Amino acid sequence: MNREAELPDKKTGFLHTKQGVSILVIAAIGALVILQLVASFITGSISIRADAIHSVIDLAGAVVGYISIRISRKPADEDHAFGHGKAESIAGVFISILIFVAAGTILYQAIERLVEGASIQTVSLGIYVIAVSIVVLSLTSWHAMRVAKKTDSVALEAQARDMYADILSSIAVLIGLLLVRFTGWVIADAIVALLVTVLIARAAFITLKKSISGLMDTKLSDDEESAIISSVTKYGCMIAGYHKLRTRKAGSERYIDLHLTMAKNLTLEEAHIICNHIEDELENTLPGSNAIIHCEPCGDQCMECTVICTERQKS
Repeated sequence: MNREAELPDKKTGFLHTKQGVSILVIAAIGALVILQLVASFITGSISIRADAIHSVIDLAGAVVGYISIRISRKPADEDHAFGHGKAESIAGVFISILIFVAAGTILYQAIERLVEGASIQTVSLGIYVIAVSIVVLSLTSWHAMRVAKKTDSVALEAQARDMYADILSSIAVLIGLLLVRFTGWVIADAIVALLVTVLIARAAFITLKKSISGLMDTKLSDDEESAIISSVTKYGCMIAGYHKLRTRKAGSERYIDLHLTMAKNLTLEEAHIICNHIEDELENTLPGSNAIIHCEPCGDQCMECTVICTERQKS
């Protein structure tokens, strides 16, 4: 298992690891929750309150994401022979559900505001708070997504997407508050909150789809499987072919199962060395790869084979 991307080093530091970024996300969202809640009570803005509610649920999701990352880093044990990588996918599903809950809550409050109506006070304060939120979320989300891609973390990517939905919703809230500020059209606040609901639900769907894909053992992407085939065919002078390629993913770990057809005259030691080379190649190409290779002797189709071996030379 490759842990290099998860561990801090002199060049990157703790805030470039999955665990470090997850803590940074919790701190950033926690600060914004306090700021937004205070602003929503002072201004009475339903859109700011909606954003605050979303941030509260984001905070809960960030904590779950952090816990899942801690669990996923545990090595394999007697009860979990394939490690704990799927903890990240489980966290992704949980975070998605929380985002859907946030969307439903905001939808209810927006409709209630449209029906009952209300005034907004100190609009300028709300504008400043949302502007600060957008800047903080943008920087944190960008960094979290960058590290998520580097470490292939499903949980961290879910957090980054959640914050990205927050950015979109905050921009919408800012537009609504500006409309209220310069036109006096108070209903714009509730209409923007409805738009925020759509954006949040979309982010939840994307996160849920990817997380369930990991839990259902969906095969690796076409590009990754092509990389696997390339790694195998590099040793074409010793391997007659391959078949029964199966792949799946658990968190940032990739599991590969395939059968190799090798020349009959290879010794067990020679076959073992070739398999080790292929496993090293896969690890370099796809970090976190765990390959199970089943070796089979070739058949009698020597005329169709490209492998140089004693049997073919006899024919």
